[in-house]
Amino acid sequence: MIKINTHIKNREETYVDVPSGFQMTFANGNTISVQFGHGNYCDNRGESKETCNNAEVAIWNKEGHWYQIQPHDEVKGHCNADEVAKWIHFAATTEFKKEIDY
Repeated sequence: MIKINTHIKNREETYVDVPSGFQMTFANGNTISVQFGHGNYCDNRGESKETCNNAEVAIWNKEGHWYQIQPHDEVKGHCNADEVAKWIHFAATTEFKKEIDY
């Protein structure tokens, strides 16, 4: 499944939605979130735009356990297109158990 996400372009323009990322769920049950809109860890943090040079990435499994993508964090920001592609491949091909105790 692929889901496109939208964000309000900025706080002043409450009726203008623009693409802000997507989620992909794979046969192994993992989901990856790739976000590049307002409030995300990317060059568009201050205002959603239709394009961005980088994006933030997060991955969780079918049980809802998030993968610790970097030390002390489940979200990795400012990933360029090549790095996003590597994380998509990782999410599609890797089985992981609960990584983080809450």
